[in-house]
This record gives sequence, C-alpha cells and structure tokens, in this order.
Amino acid sequence: MAETQNNNLLEEIIDGITSWSRINSPWVIHFNSGSCNGCDIEILATLTPRYDVERFGIKLEGSPRHADVLVCTGPVTRQQRERLQRIYEQMPEPRFVVAVGTCAISGGVFHDSYAVCNGIDSVIPVDVYVPGCPPRPEAIIDGIVKLLTSLKQAKEEQVA
Repeated sequence: MAETQNNNLLEEIIDGITSWSRINSPWVIHFNSGSCNGCDIEILATLTPRYDVERFGIKLEGSPRHADVLVCTGPVTRQQRERLQRIYEQMPEPRFVVAVGTCAISGGVFHDSYAVCNGIDSVIPVDVYVPGCPPRPEAIIDGIVKLLTSLKQAKEEQVA
C-alpha cells in the first residue's frame, strides 16, 4: 500500500517536472512544406537576437525526436505529405503544431492546385494558426506565446 502511494507520488513529481520544462523551454522544429520562403525568412528573423525568443525558453532543434513544437510553413504538396506525417509521428507526446502563414493555413495562392493538399490541417492536427503573408516575427512570437499560455492554463486546470 505504501509502495503504491510512493510510486504515485513519484509519477506526479515526474509529470510535474516534465510539464514545467515543456512550458518553460519548448524545443521547436521548423518544417517547410513547399512555400515561397517568405515565412521561412520571418521565422529565421524571429530566432535572431533582435526578437530574442530565447527569453521564452524557445530553442530551435534539428531532430523531431527532441522537439515539442512543430512550426510549419507553406502549403502541403503531395511530395511533402508523407514526410510531414512521418516527422509529426516521430515527435514525442504531447506534441504541438503551429501553422505559420496563409499558405500553411489554407493553401494560399496554391489552393486547389493539382499538386497541393491545401493547408497543414488537412494532414496533421494544428494547435495554433499564425495568419499573414508572410507574418511578422511579432505575430509568430505571439502565436507561440499563446500556445504556451494555453498549455500553462491546461496544467493549472489539471492541478485544480
């Protein structure tokens, strides 16, 4: 009986530390699914010292196996569809997706093209949408901060 309580307490502590670290230090991976690179340039500008996203603990990661947040740009082409799904499946649970730009949200000017599957949400579930063509770095930061805020609120509701 006491051993079960100790195991439950240990699991609660580990879950608390894990969610705290996920909220305070999200690791982000960027995926370009066929865009014009306008959004990619803005994402790279967001990572520069001028905007300093590291103050939110955000770190760009190269491997989907270590990332918490998938930041996607561009419409999903038929060639990229399977790659995007594979990268999403390689990410550990819980995983979150941010669609950046008009093309990522709806397919943009490539909507209903023969080679395009439209927005990211037609392939994988999306948690946050950042509209714009291309969106400013401030909008991208705002979208990620809203994601982190919703995670923090969900954690607080879970505790209460």
